[in-house]
Amino acid sequence: MDKRKCKYLILGAGPAGLSFANRLLEQGESDFLVLEKEKEAGGLCRSMHVDESPLDIGGGHFLDVRSKKADDFLFRFMPKEEWDSYERDSRIQIGDDLIGHPLEANIWQMSLEKQVAYLKSIAVAGCSLGMPVPKEFVKWIYWKLGDRIAEDYMIPYNRKMFGEELERLGTYWLNKLPNVSFEETLLSCLTKKAHGTQPGHARFYYPKKYGYGELWKRMAEKIKDRILYSTDVRVIDFTANMVNNSFQGEVIINTIPWTEFQELSGMPEYLKEKIKTLKYSSVVIEYIPEKLAAQAHWIYYPQKEIPYHRILVRHNFCPGSKGYWTETNKERSIKREDRFSYENKYAYPLNTVEKPENIKEILEWCRERNVYGLGRWGEWEHYNSDVVVERAMDLADLMQG
Repeated sequence: MDKRKCKYLILGAGPAGLSFANRLLEQGESDFLVLEKEKEAGGLCRSMHVDESPLDIGGGHFLDVRSKKADDFLFRFMPKEEWDSYERDSRIQIGDDLIGHPLEANIWQMSLEKQVAYLKSIAVAGCSLGMPVPKEFVKWIYWKLGDRIAEDYMIPYNRKMFGEELERLGTYWLNKLPNVSFEETLLSCLTKKAHGTQPGHARFYYPKKYGYGELWKRMAEKIKDRILYSTDVRVIDFTANMVNNSFQGEVIINTIPWTEFQELSGMPEYLKEKIKTLKYSSVVIEYIPEKLAAQAHWIYYPQKEIPYHRILVRHNFCPGSKGYWTETNKERSIKREDRFSYENKYAYPLNTVEKPENIKEILEWCRERNVYGLGRWGEWEHYNSDVVVERAMDLADLMQG
């Protein structure tokens, strides 16, 4: 069989692969090919129609407003007029209290007795006392937030989300978390208003008539003649820049999980061993038709007796819909035949202590051979979709530069 050759061979038609390919096309470069395992594009950001409304099968995915560069690019495929804008309303269920997120900025919504207890705990946390920053995530939680928030919320919630791997996580990724000092927590209690740096999606866009997956379907439509679906990528030959012994690219852009490859021909054994250290968590998305009274867009649940760790309240951001969907670590999920559910094997790359050095070494070796990791799985980073888009644009611009 003749081998198919192209300048850019792109592995995966999720947000990273689609953004890179469409950015190339905008610049007049059409010599590329995208290989996609599934029958449709979108990756973790795909949507399905469930109970007469869209449901995002990858969990909660929204378009953040922070990257104008990424948003303006995406609006070329799905105009801004087709999106609603929301101020994020996320809550945490702590006992009988349903309070705002992040917890440390919203304990003012609790009783005075609870506020005092939490404030006392934060005041004597390592962070407040000037102690060195720990390198392990679990120790960091106590250092930053004190034992009350750690044991009432952060430890049980993150253990539900990440399982036993929680003990292996580092602290280098914590820029994704809110940053609220003791002084800001105290100020919040005095002014009855949240203070401190807010988390991602403080403001976000969501389509008016569709699920988030509609955006990526439209991007795929622009390059439909350059995508091969139902093509499972299993083999890379680094000596010939060949994939599956059938496709050859001058440059290979990998956006799929490195752990999915069955054969990495030409890669040294020590790097293959480093790939085996890359960890991830799997989640199950389950749809519940019940309409909730809560006005929140999503709610976090640290309680051990509840299997899922968060819910997305669909009818509060998807007009005309009803119900909500849950997100549960696969290890805690219980299959129910009477409900729609979808399993995502690759949901979150885990930020283990040893990961930064290992993935850096893997990617540097690959780049020297014109193979580039890109996006959440190609770079093994917990990027939101807007970050992935901007990184894909930057890489395409650099290569075409």
